[in-house]
Amino acid sequence: MTEDLRERGNDGPPETFIKQVKDVLAHLYDFLYLQRHPLAKEIGVASENNSETADQRLRRELISAIENLNPGRGVPFRTPHARPYNLLLLHYVEGMTVQQAARELGVSRRQAHRDLRRGEENVAAILWTRRPAPAVEKPRASQLSSIQAEMDRLEAHSGPTDVSLLLRRAQEAVGRMASQRAVHVQLDIPQDPILVSTDPVIARQVLVNTLSMVIGQAQPGIVHIALSAKKELVSITVHYRPEPGAADIFATNRIITQLAHRLGWAVKQTDQPKGTRTADMQIAIHCPTVLVIDDNEGLVALLEDYLTGHACRVIPALSGHEGLQLAQEMLPNAIVLDVMMPKMDGWELLQRLRNHSYTADIPVIICSVINNPDLAYSLGASLFLPKPVSRDDVLNALRQLKIV
Repeated sequence: MTEDLRERGNDGPPETFIKQVKDVLAHLYDFLYLQRHPLAKEIGVASENNSETADQRLRRELISAIENLNPGRGVPFRTPHARPYNLLLLHYVEGMTVQQAARELGVSRRQAHRDLRRGEENVAAILWTRRPAPAVEKPRASQLSSIQAEMDRLEAHSGPTDVSLLLRRAQEAVGRMASQRAVHVQLDIPQDPILVSTDPVIARQVLVNTLSMVIGQAQPGIVHIALSAKKELVSITVHYRPEPGAADIFATNRIITQLAHRLGWAVKQTDQPKGTRTADMQIAIHCPTVLVIDDNEGLVALLEDYLTGHACRVIPALSGHEGLQLAQEMLPNAIVLDVMMPKMDGWELLQRLRNHSYTADIPVIICSVINNPDLAYSLGASLFLPKPVSRDDVLNALRQLKIV
């Protein structure tokens, strides 16, 4: 289990519970202390082994939770995803200091503390789910079918999505309705795709229902829709002339507005002179930046090709010095780093990145023909990819780091 359990949702353990878990981990072998600790009554009450004392039960649950984080034999000891588990073992089970464990794993003490904190949070998340469930009143059918219940049940699954294509399909969906009302939907869309990170299913519902409501309010004639992208913002502007009776009606209803907000879209409406109306939807572009530092221009171009269609921006740097400067200025979401480069090689650059406060936490993927992952991980690399790399190699690495 290598994922960060606290990222699964908003129902994770509170900070006070995490502190309690850290406290009992620090007293793992002090059975009298464990027996008196509040968690002894809260964790593992429903144990099948009635002969266990409270302290034995709590200790067993702690060890079990730590083992749940074991990434498996195939994951190298020093990889970022194995470090939280190994730090928990070395520090709490084997009794090493954090500094000793950091040396064992080949990371800085600061990084060791961060990884240990992740491990503690994940152990707390596991134990949080093992608490006895409080009795809850069974919801009524009217509650289950309510608007709020539907909203609470809805989960957004974001991915690279072409807003241009969504708009065209929304236009097709309302085409018959528009024809019946003598309304012509005119799209002003750039030729190149405009990619954003969003849930395409929810986004389609927002656009289709907004267009249908606009058509229902509009006078016969043209409804003009313009799509534009500037820097970090995508704007969808709907311009139309409402019927006299629709003067006070909004272009989107409460449910559609809630769906738009669930996606992080801002929606506003303004009335213009001469009886026209404008509805704007603004979408923040979540476009991760990947800095590729490699003196091989061909590889940089290849990686750009690999990431096309994944709402990801590739920044090239053809030398270590240029890469270091760009990393400190741009603070990319991830860095793909070659080793064999003149003047400043990848090993030296990786150390400089890890020793600078601005870049210390940026994930770095070493991508090299020199197959030395142990050295890479000891210097603070997040992942290692041997060359030659495939599209799947690069995408899987970025997904593992939660970049795309």
